[in-house]
Amino acid sequence: MAIDHIRYDLLAQEALRSVVRRVLTDVAKSGLPGEHHFYIAFDTRYPGVRMSQRLRDQHPEEMTIVLQHQFWDLAVSDQAFDIGLSFKGVPERLHIPFSAIRGFFDPSVQFGLQFQTAESEKAVEQSAPEVPEPSQPVAKKPKPERQRAERRPPVAAPPSAPAPTAAPSGPEPAPETPDSAPPSAEVVRLDRFRKK
Repeated sequence: MAIDHIRYDLLAQEALRSVVRRVLTDVAKSGLPGEHHFYIAFDTRYPGVRMSQRLRDQHPEEMTIVLQHQFWDLAVSDQAFDIGLSFKGVPERLHIPFSAIRGFFDPSVQFGLQFQTAESEKAVEQSAPEVPEPSQPVAKKPKPERQRAERRPPVAAPPSAPAPTAAPSGPEPAPETPDSAPPSAEVVRLDRFRKK
């Protein structure tokens, strides 16, 4: 498998995160339009996430916030956004880098995005060489052999074999099974069944 030096996966993730950035920028300027509201899930362990220790203890790995009725001071930069929210009556200020976002969902229009954080991408990369691809065993089965045999030019019959004759007009005999066929007859057997 070829190595992706360009890292299209990271470029696609960044492009999709820019959708979230653009939406939040518009909301910071004009408020939520219509019935739109957002669920944003993020990795609380991600570097740069700022939140109270109380919230971090309650959400040690991931947290989902809702931007709908009660939020304030939404400020969006190129790398992160800041927002004020109330949790069980206690006001909190959160700083969330866009790279920490794992999911974005707008239920009013059933639009959602899923992301991998850099830490989960590293975990996938580290585990990838150890896990064999499921298609590898299948690629070594008879199908590729058959495809290679079909691409070969027709092979002349060995001198000791009788010359091929025209097919009889009666019913064709049953084809040989692979167990009863000699090993060298495989190419001849393929040629016999080719459409003319």
